[in-house]
Amino acid sequence: MYALKNIENRGWPIHYRGDILIHAAKTCTKKEYQLAREFCQGMGIVIPELISLRRGQVIGIVTIVDCKFSQVTSGWGMPGQYHWKLENPREITPIPYIGRLGIFEVPDDLVMEVAA
Repeated sequence: MYALKNIENRGWPIHYRGDILIHAAKTCTKKEYQLAREFCQGMGIVIPELISLRRGQVIGIVTIVDCKFSQVTSGWGMPGQYHWKLENPREITPIPYIGRLGIFEVPDDLVMEVAA
């Protein structure tokens, strides 16, 4: 949400097209954060300090518009990954929520809260 990321790298394709909620994982090690920070700095993007990141919450909405496998690096895209093409990122008032790995269903009342 901070850097207007337009590609999500995954080892598996997604066939869904449309809006999804963005959940920020509750945990992030200092090493994971440092690697992400260095990657972003290489693209000229400054990200907030780890302590100030919203964690364990639904923080936004983004639209998945395409998905293609790529062997090359391109902007946010890493080689040997499926590049989920993202558009129209929207921040929301953060909502605490326990996440899970991968794509997961959320209750209708959460969706309605985000849509309000």
